[in-house]
Amino acid sequence: MQAAILDQHAAAFRIATVSLPQPGPGEVRVRIVASGVNPLDTKIHAGQAAHAKHPLPAILGLDMAGVVEEVGEGVTGFRRGDEVYGMVGGVGGHQGTLAEQAVVDADLLAIKPANLSMREAAALPLIVITAWEGLVDRMAVTAGDIVLVQGGAGGVGHIAVQIAAARGAKVYATGSSLQRATIELLGATFIDRAEPVEAYVARLTGGEGFDKVYDTAGGPALDASFLAVRQFGHVASCLGWGTHALAPLSFKGASYSGVFTLAPLLSGRGRRHHGAILAAATGLAEAGKLVPILDPRRFTLDTVCEAYRAISAGDVRGKLVVDIA
Repeated sequence: MQAAILDQHAAAFRIATVSLPQPGPGEVRVRIVASGVNPLDTKIHAGQAAHAKHPLPAILGLDMAGVVEEVGEGVTGFRRGDEVYGMVGGVGGHQGTLAEQAVVDADLLAIKPANLSMREAAALPLIVITAWEGLVDRMAVTAGDIVLVQGGAGGVGHIAVQIAAARGAKVYATGSSLQRATIELLGATFIDRAEPVEAYVARLTGGEGFDKVYDTAGGPALDASFLAVRQFGHVASCLGWGTHALAPLSFKGASYSGVFTLAPLLSGRGRRHHGAILAAATGLAEAGKLVPILDPRRFTLDTVCEAYRAISAGDVRGKLVVDIA
C-alpha cells in the first residue's frame, strides 16, 4: 500500500510503498478513504507535541473514515464492507491514517453516519470525542443548562455548540466578529470575544454566570471561563495547559475538569468509550443535529504538507481533509 512517511520532524513527507498490515485479535483492517487533519497533527509533525510523541519514521494522521476490509479474531461488531470512522492512530507508535489502509483496534471505531460523506465523517472523530468528553462526560450537560462555549466556531467549538444544543441546553459561544454568522447558524447566541467577560456575564445572565463553560481556546479564554461560570457551576477545558489563577473558581465553589482526548490511544485504557461516543455522534448526525464544517480545499497524500501549512498559518475555514482513496 501507499503511505506518507515522516522521516524527521518538520520535513516533507516521503510517499512510499509499505507492507499491507494484517489484523490481529480485536482488530480490523480498514481501507482509508479520507483522513482528517487537526492542529495536533501539525504539532506532531513539527515535533512540538511532547504529550503526543510518535517515534520516527512514522505514518501520521489521527482521524479517518473508510471501509472495513478484514476482521480479526474476536471482532463481532464489524464485518467486511462496513463504512466506519474513528480516531485510530498517528500517536504513541500506532500507525496513522495518511495511508491507504490501517489496522486499528475495533473498539475505537463506529459505523459512519449514513447521511455524511466520507470526507465529512473523517473530519469528526477527534473533535467529537473532545467535545463530548467535556460536555457530557465531565459536565453532564442536560436540558435547561445555560452553556458557554469559548471558541464556538473552531474545530472542537463548533461541534461542542451542536452537542450542547442537541442535549437541550441554551448555548452561548464566543468568537470573532467574522464568525458571528457561523456561530448563530449553529444555534448559539454570539458573544464577541473582544467584549469583557464581566460585561457579557452581566448582560446575558444578570451577573449570575453560566451553568457550564467549555473552553476550547485556552490561555486568556480559560481565565475568562473562571470568571464567567456561576456559583457551584462547572468549567471544562481541552487546552488547560497554562498557569491559571484558581481563586475566581474557588470563591464560587465551582468545579474544573480537564480533557485529554489522546489518553485511550496512548494508554490502551478506555478505548471502547471512544467508539461509544462516535456511535452516539452517528445518531446525532443522522438526526440532523451534528454537521461538521469543512474547508472546501482538496488535498491528497502528495499535498499533505500544503494542508499542514494552511493550518499552521491559520488559513482555514473549517476542517481540512486529505483524500486517500
